[in-house]
Amino acid sequence: MKKQFLMFTAAAMLAAALAGCSQPTQKSSAQMGYIGEDAAKNMAVTAAQVDAANATFTTASLDEKDGIAYYEVDFTADGTDYRYAIDAMTGAVIESNSGAAQTDGTNTTNTANATTQTGAVDEAKAKQIALDHAGVSESDTSFLMAKLDYDDGVQVYDVEFYVAATASEYDYEIDAATGEIRSYDYDAENYNPSQQNTGSASSETMSEAEVRAIALAKVPGATENDIRMNLDRDDGKLRYEGKIIYEGMEYDFEIDAYSGAIQEWDAESVFD
Repeated sequence: MKKQFLMFTAAAMLAAALAGCSQPTQKSSAQMGYIGEDAAKNMAVTAAQVDAANATFTTASLDEKDGIAYYEVDFTADGTDYRYAIDAMTGAVIESNSGAAQTDGTNTTNTANATTQTGAVDEAKAKQIALDHAGVSESDTSFLMAKLDYDDGVQVYDVEFYVAATASEYDYEIDAATGEIRSYDYDAENYNPSQQNTGSASSETMSEAEVRAIALAKVPGATENDIRMNLDRDDGKLRYEGKIIYEGMEYDFEIDAYSGAIQEWDAESVFD
């Protein structure tokens, strides 16, 4: 009887051990090297220059997009709503938004306009931010406009302008509260490389290394590890099409293979 009991006990222990081995090990955030929710909260309130004691957090959760792990941190402080995306590994601020806190019965449009009138970005400032970023003077534009709008609940200025000398159209989205460029797009319309290249030079294309350098120069800090591109033919013309993903932003571009001129450039957060 005793022998049977010992055999039964040994069998049960072996089964338990085998069952434990069959269960996959789930790594915790700490084991993954992530900073943790509390640290992410501290990073967010520090970036917002807000006293943590005055902040009411509604969200502080781990998420992932395009292979990038981040903490989404939402909180309200002093009548303002804040939303931050904090890199889960480094604690760097990937994206941030802020605006007047919404309450029941509040007129959203009036609240947003009041924010703009009390020190946030106005229409003239939004235009200048876009022009400065593009390296274009207002006198060079044949068309320039800015329109107040909303994107995912955030008040923004949609700024558009056209430069006839280069047949280039620019589109920007500027955060109305902070002046941050949320996204922008550049398009060289009706571009013809043969107009700038004559003789045999028009048939010679730039090397991939040269074109990579042109694209990377537009994104300070980005390296060869952050860029992907390929040579393509469009309407009989050779173009390099590619993408750069760096610090939470995605840049899509088209570059003329003959002259190295950037024909299209689009930038937006990978979290949009």
